[in-house]
Amino acid sequence: MSIYEDLSIKPIINASATLTKLGGSRMPEQVLEAMHAAAGSFVDVPLLQARVGDRIAELTRNDAAFVSSGAAGGIVFAVATFMAAPSQPDPMAYPMLKGITRNEVIVFTSQRNGYDFAIVQTGASVVECEDTLESFESAITGRTACLVWFAGALAVNSPAIEDVIAIARKHRVPVLVDAAAQIPPVSNLWHYTKVLGCEGVVFSGGKGIRGPQAAGLVLGTRELIAGCRRLSPPTQGIGRPLKVGKEELAGMLAAVQYTLDQDEDAVLEGYEAIVQNWIEGLAGIAGVTTERGFPSEAGQPHARTLVRLDAGFRKPREQVVDELRNGDVWIEVGLLADEPNTIALNPQTLTRKEADVVAARLRQVLTS
Repeated sequence: MSIYEDLSIKPIINASATLTKLGGSRMPEQVLEAMHAAAGSFVDVPLLQARVGDRIAELTRNDAAFVSSGAAGGIVFAVATFMAAPSQPDPMAYPMLKGITRNEVIVFTSQRNGYDFAIVQTGASVVECEDTLESFESAITGRTACLVWFAGALAVNSPAIEDVIAIARKHRVPVLVDAAAQIPPVSNLWHYTKVLGCEGVVFSGGKGIRGPQAAGLVLGTRELIAGCRRLSPPTQGIGRPLKVGKEELAGMLAAVQYTLDQDEDAVLEGYEAIVQNWIEGLAGIAGVTTERGFPSEAGQPHARTLVRLDAGFRKPREQVVDELRNGDVWIEVGLLADEPNTIALNPQTLTRKEADVVAARLRQVLTS
């Protein structure tokens, strides 16, 4: 009996996305084996953190790397590091923000979101600028610690990041990119830092990288990563609640290696094949239209299937979603907030067999 059966919890077929509430992604065998092997021994965890970070930096073409407790944890560490005054050797060793003068973080208006809380829990204030280069530049003061840029769908209305970085560099303002879900493409592991020149970028470990859900990555300059390591457990400071265990450290290293070893073109072709099968399998239903949507909900370079219910369709979308959750299998789908009659199907988290189950069950619900 599995733990889910023992607790009377029905497993989910996830056609929505790599969402935290659904458990992120599936970890491949290589990652599970690495975590299991790491669990069997005691080790100097700060030393392991440093060695794993050095290896991940080498693999991802970065100067340095740090394994965080998810992307949001990475934001906390990075922002706290950017806030620290260089003249103070250990200004953030304790939660008291003594002597900190760079305590403002700029975020573009269209990019404001719930992860602002990862910024403000450092003690920083969010300074909102309009979605123009002029507004960004005028928001920069002597109190500016950094700009946090949220990549993907949140950035579509903001100026080009290349232009933003140019202004930030002129004023010596660090740029931190939240790219939590921006794998694929795998090249993003070095694109923001080594190509565009951002000081740091954070990724979720449990999304496209397919590592532990409770882990993430901070990639960037040696100065940034040194600050993250200094603030991380067992230090009794702001990073103490953001612990990463030896198992997650080993799992993230294995996950990064696994991700880099994949034939990304073949992976994306597999996603496309699932999308086309869904479009064909759901064709011919009265009152329903299907089409290929691109990119994904997170702005990733792969397609998804959009299922649109005509006005006056026999069932409201909420009922369709409820029936998908309460059948013999529990199926989760994506919902478009700005299109109340549309369901989105994401292939990223599914096996081919599960994708077929999704198509068959959704057709049954839509035609019953």
